[in-house]
Amino acid sequence: MRSLHGKVALVTGAGRGLGRAHAQALSRAGAAVVVNDVGRGVDGTGAAEDVSAAIVAELVAEGGTAVADRSDVSTFDGAATAVSAALDAFGRIDILVNNAGIAGGGRLHETDVDLIERVFAVHVTGTLGTIRAALPHMLASGWGRVINTVSEVALTPPPGGGVPYGAAKAAIWSATLSLARDCEGTGVTVNAISPGARTRMSAAAIDAGYSPPELDLAPSHVAEVVAYLASERAGDVNGRVVHVAGPHIREYLQMRRTRNTELVARLENELGRVG
Repeated sequence: MRSLHGKVALVTGAGRGLGRAHAQALSRAGAAVVVNDVGRGVDGTGAAEDVSAAIVAELVAEGGTAVADRSDVSTFDGAATAVSAALDAFGRIDILVNNAGIAGGGRLHETDVDLIERVFAVHVTGTLGTIRAALPHMLASGWGRVINTVSEVALTPPPGGGVPYGAAKAAIWSATLSLARDCEGTGVTVNAISPGARTRMSAAAIDAGYSPPELDLAPSHVAEVVAYLASERAGDVNGRVVHVAGPHIREYLQMRRTRNTELVARLENELGRVG
């Protein structure tokens, strides 16, 4: 079923892993795809490789339509250039999947400042920059799908620290909810996925026992959910955060507790306030 026929998608960080799976799923659903990837290492450094062209060749060989883009979305100018690649090639942009990311764990006081800045640039600027450039076009057409990438690390930090990465993902989580509210009733939806998949970035943690060894963590499981969120059928899904790990899917919901907690009782007692 080619539910995305006629739509144009930009996938950042699409040269490997999850991004590649997203590009494949969207292409197979009928979308024309801009495969964006700067081709650097998991920490954002190293010599750039032209990985996007290889994915484009794969998609075209399968009968899809795709173009490569090597813009660096870690700057607002680079993010806007990636969006322009879709507009220049296909005249529109309907779907934006913000997948580009780099690793950045460790304790904050032991982490190199350059790495902290790279993490926030790729994750936060890369996400906000592409949305800022794409959203006016989506709003003008009355249809659009923005799918961001967050992580459980934003809520449950791993042992050993992960402040830069977790904080960046928390910022994207917050931005997703705010943007979804801004876009209510416009035909544009903004959602996020929290992926559990085996990629070059996550392999070490998975091998260390972070996930059950028997769980199939192929990126394609996550990509199926991305393709659904990008479809017409998900037009009523907005401001949601979905975790996908193998065949398992769950949704994150917010809940605020202001009563019946030890801390609230302690504060009320210390401040002399009545609950």
